[in-house]
Amino acid sequence: MRKSFIFSSESVGEGHPDKVADSISDSVLDACLEQDPFSRVACETLVKSNCVTIAGEITTKAKFDYDSIVREAIRKIGYVNDDDIFHADQVFITNQLTAQSANIAQGVDAASAEGKETDEQGAGDQGIMFGYACNETEELMPAPVMFAHRILRRMADIRHQGMDAKWLRPDCKSQVALKYADGKMVGIENVVVSTAHAEDASNHTIHEFIREEVIKPSLPEELLSESTKFLINPTGRFVIGGPQGDSGLTGRKIIVDTYGGWSRHGGGAFSGKDPSKVDRSAAYMCRWVAKNVVSAELADRVEIQIAYAIGYPNPTSITIDCFGTEKTSEEKIQNAIREVFSFKPADIITQLDLLRPIYGQTTHYGHFGKAELPWEQANKTKELSDAIS
Repeated sequence: MRKSFIFSSESVGEGHPDKVADSISDSVLDACLEQDPFSRVACETLVKSNCVTIAGEITTKAKFDYDSIVREAIRKIGYVNDDDIFHADQVFITNQLTAQSANIAQGVDAASAEGKETDEQGAGDQGIMFGYACNETEELMPAPVMFAHRILRRMADIRHQGMDAKWLRPDCKSQVALKYADGKMVGIENVVVSTAHAEDASNHTIHEFIREEVIKPSLPEELLSESTKFLINPTGRFVIGGPQGDSGLTGRKIIVDTYGGWSRHGGGAFSGKDPSKVDRSAAYMCRWVAKNVVSAELADRVEIQIAYAIGYPNPTSITIDCFGTEKTSEEKIQNAIREVFSFKPADIITQLDLLRPIYGQTTHYGHFGKAELPWEQANKTKELSDAIS
């Protein structure tokens, strides 16, 4: 890794069209799991103007009103203003959900004589998944993406609490360029924030408020300087936002959802998928393992890759890269990981207790770095250290 460089990561707010789609898909998933933990869900969402289309494959015993779930997800985001074309109570909803293919189910749904799933449940698809952790933030996440998330979280808190800026609208984006020297953070080069706003908000009001009340309180003071550039609504007016201004699709913000581009990505999206889909559950598993490796001080940085074949329970490969920061050999760390953790899909679900309606908590501001989520628990550090010993 180069010692001196600038690295940028972005985040998008709850009202970004793609995040609206992610939120609806995860809301449908949670509604299924709340009633039927063994639901098979692959829900995709398209939003544009005043229309919502949900499509995909769902096999579940759950019974609920899909339209109500969609409208409530939009309402929570905040599309309830009188001037919203895309409005929770006024959107037109098209439902094209069907049952999961029996060809997929035969490889995934292992069952015992009692009809319960066994530990030989196969992977829901082939694919590769990555997990990453580093010690440069308290969340053990790369700083650029965490800083970008913090800005938009604060903006959302201000908007939802009705504080001082009623002109704020849900659609927004942030980007932080962080300067490194000798591999350490030394300053923030620039911050970009674009936010939709009411028609009557002036550019001066927007710039002043976002810089002083949103950006500066969100970022470490020691990394900001007189040379830090603040680019706020750089195109000028941003009145037409959200699905009115652009279409949104589930799964288009996979880098925002993970490590901001700092770590590699297997390509699979998360939202709208139940945990039998290893695109989601195995990526969470890899993050859990990586965070425990760094928490155990076995390495300062680690990236883990695993791969699966559809219908087959064991990973086809597991590998790690500590980027030269390991405190013992990578071979010993990898052997300890194999000893402490099981990467079979059913075991991942059990270890992380994934058959619960927890996925709405993941949709916005990244799926990683949130202390309340099970894959963020550093609860295997002693076992890893013992395995090394």
